[in-house]
Amino acid sequence: MSTSAASHLSPAFPARAPWGTAGKLRAWQQGALDEYLLRQPRDFLAVATPGAGKTTFALRIASELLQRHIVQQITIVAPTEHLKKQWAEAAARIGIRIDPNYSGSGGPANREYHGVAVTYAGVGVHPMLHRRRVENRKTLVILDEIHHAGDSKSWGDAVFEAFEPATRRLALTGTPFRSDTNPIPFVSYVEGSDGIRRSAADYTYGYAHALADHVVRPVIFMSYSGDMRWRTKSGDEVAASLGEPMTKDAINQAWRTALDPHGSWMPQVLKAADKRLTEVRKSVPDAGALVIATDHESARAYAKMIREITGTGATIVLSDDVGASKKIEEFSAGDSRWMVAVRMVSEGVDVPRLAVGVFATTISTPLFFAQAVGRFVRVRRRGEVASVFLPSVPTLLQHANEMEVERDHVLDKQKKGEGLYDSEDALLAQANQEKDTPGEQEQFSFEALESEARFDRVLYDGAEFGLQAHTGSEEEEEYLGIPGLLEPDQVQMLLQNRQARQLARSRKKPDEEADLSEKPATQRPVVTHRQLSGLRKELNTLVAAWHHRSGQPHGVIHNELRRVCGGPPTAQASAGQLQDRISKIQQWATSSR
Repeated sequence: MSTSAASHLSPAFPARAPWGTAGKLRAWQQGALDEYLLRQPRDFLAVATPGAGKTTFALRIASELLQRHIVQQITIVAPTEHLKKQWAEAAARIGIRIDPNYSGSGGPANREYHGVAVTYAGVGVHPMLHRRRVENRKTLVILDEIHHAGDSKSWGDAVFEAFEPATRRLALTGTPFRSDTNPIPFVSYVEGSDGIRRSAADYTYGYAHALADHVVRPVIFMSYSGDMRWRTKSGDEVAASLGEPMTKDAINQAWRTALDPHGSWMPQVLKAADKRLTEVRKSVPDAGALVIATDHESARAYAKMIREITGTGATIVLSDDVGASKKIEEFSAGDSRWMVAVRMVSEGVDVPRLAVGVFATTISTPLFFAQAVGRFVRVRRRGEVASVFLPSVPTLLQHANEMEVERDHVLDKQKKGEGLYDSEDALLAQANQEKDTPGEQEQFSFEALESEARFDRVLYDGAEFGLQAHTGSEEEEEYLGIPGLLEPDQVQMLLQNRQARQLARSRKKPDEEADLSEKPATQRPVVTHRQLSGLRKELNTLVAAWHHRSGQPHGVIHNELRRVCGGPPTAQASAGQLQDRISKIQQWATSSR
């Protein structure tokens, strides 16, 4: 067998090699490889942000172990059928032959191959078949996105039973955190000073490091709020603004109203996203966009909207479509503008030209959000910028503001009442209860009536920019028109300059021309309760972002803002006082760079 091709491939950057086959290793890949070869561990967990190049790293280790006769065969375990094929194609390019169609039902694997690629679900059905394979020959098992082995206790047990005798096990993940306490097989857990056990990686390469190394793209989040109206089970009609402080149920209903294909919110946001895509394609001609939808019906409706907006159709990828993998491959290799999918390309699937995303699903776990955003960060050349459009929902805004936070899988749950701001478990539990499609009870208790979108803000690197504005306005266009090729520090400076220009313009604009939400609070003729709530919400969001950046408690930040700006506590503050505090904390965020 020949695996020497792994050492003679084109560099991964700036000229991108095929998926998983770059010959010139990135610094983190070389560092992780050196660590592995020095220690020669039986188990190794590599945590690297989506888009960093985990496949290249894993195949280089496979090549080394095969050449040194430490192992005789390879088993790759992936989350999906499509990813099995991607692994096999990537391995073939460096001379490692992997059978992605192996099921075990037809007898032993063909000896023409160096190994097989299977899914976690497949291992769950026939764990003993795979155990016999690794018992009979020295095997390297590559566990791709190993957090899936904790999807259910039965899967975890099957993976452990199947691969416990393996000579070597290499576990890969971009997102090791989970919302449950099912232990992940072959992962070490270390107890912290708080008595809670957390997963311990052998090598970690997070998004912040990857961004600094220009290995991944910077991500600009375009957040949209708007006015929603829906009917409850009792027949009452409710009107609310997405992004305002509301109960959990009201937030979810406003969110679902925004995503409802019959309203105006989705067409308006898709139109904005398409404008952004047009701007990006001026410098990246083959850039593509992806809508991540909640269900099949919504996906088809969104694709119809895209045709009406652009005049051309969108590629639709549904989980029950037997040709889904082929559609993804054709879209990846082509230059068409839009693809719409239901979860299927949210993890692991490699479409490097995706540069614009629309997060149009109510799935909101940190795990899913990180994997979804990971579809847009794969860099092909220096300076590419990713843009993700999302509704102004507190959970999603928090995830966006914490893109650089590195998390581990927590095996133990903290006791109630421990820690004033320890809301992670509650957040994860709430997010995990979200459904792809509403259940029968929900369908009869809720009816979306109408929705209108409004540009809310831009989130980048933990800071927030922009003033609320109507879709199609000059203020929105300023952010949609950001160039598609920029360095991270250039993105930061450009956003600061545009916000300063907007603030200056809003102060000079005559009352009859200014959007009410764009005017300084002191110039607003009438301030409603809804507007005050919006300002308090905006201030609290900024305080939360500053808390994550500075480590200061929320109360300390609020007290410092009162000391600097004057005025009573937030609940009693006027619109002008709230706006002053918002401007001050935005100034902190931009001046700390």
